[in-house]
Amino acid sequence: MRRLTRLRETVDGWHALARQHQDLAELHDLVTAERDEAMLAEVTGETAALAQKVERAEFLLMLSGEYDDHDALLSIYAGAGGTDAQDWVEMLLRMYLRWAERRGFATDILELLEGEEAGIKTVTVEIRGEYAYGYARPEAGVHRLVRLSPFDAAHRRHTSFALVEVAPVVDDTIELDIDPNDLRIDIFRSGGHGGQSVNTTDSAVRITHLPTGITASCQNERSQLRNKEIAMRVLRSRLYELEKRKQEEERARLRGEHVSAEWGNQIRSYVLHPYNLVKDLRTDYETGSTGAVLDGEIDPFIDEYLRSRMGEGK
Repeated sequence: MRRLTRLRETVDGWHALARQHQDLAELHDLVTAERDEAMLAEVTGETAALAQKVERAEFLLMLSGEYDDHDALLSIYAGAGGTDAQDWVEMLLRMYLRWAERRGFATDILELLEGEEAGIKTVTVEIRGEYAYGYARPEAGVHRLVRLSPFDAAHRRHTSFALVEVAPVVDDTIELDIDPNDLRIDIFRSGGHGGQSVNTTDSAVRITHLPTGITASCQNERSQLRNKEIAMRVLRSRLYELEKRKQEEERARLRGEHVSAEWGNQIRSYVLHPYNLVKDLRTDYETGSTGAVLDGEIDPFIDEYLRSRMGEGK
């Protein structure tokens, strides 16, 4: 029913645009014949507005994946680079939270593991809003940072890596065969900074899917039962994303395409020294406004990627 509603809204929207186009075409012919310059200017303005609506509707066609209209789970993991990489995860978290705020998405941090010295080792954020997963999925991959390290006494240039994973929030209608015997559930006390909001009881939950080693945890609720429900939802989404990735790799293999088995493919490079540049290595889109990008202005990268995949079914 959810998919039917979305498809009906899409079709009705295109029909409305078609009717508006027909009305403007007829009105344009009329005012042209009567040589009404004032009305012609008004029709020209309405035509330009219609063109923008059509462009927006065409863009939404790029978000026509099966789960693009779902909420998203975005996870960031520190890679090579030690403390710098953990600080890079914290910078990326801030970037995505700012981006979500700009788009009007709601966010909740479901799990967060802080670094020993600084930064964050891993964090998972739930992003809720219209087409949240469709917009967030182009961010999946390895993000590389080059800068003068604030953690190096000699202030030398360091390169850090972080992995971003994005999965749709799936509900119980998605069939996933999860054997309860394959799950290990650990209960622990929440840690980290947070003042009064941090639990002081053993209510945080971590669920491990033993066959795959995939884990999911939640510690932001005071109720152990609620944390378990959220962790299970995160686990279902990650297992679904894993299965979908396996199917895509198999289809690519059958088509004779190269399938990488590496930890992750680098998708974007952020250089803060010796020059300022953020470049997406998939589309070659780049900008020197590194501060704006790290402040959440990543829509141009997402738009460019989605347009580059148009017609590829990805």
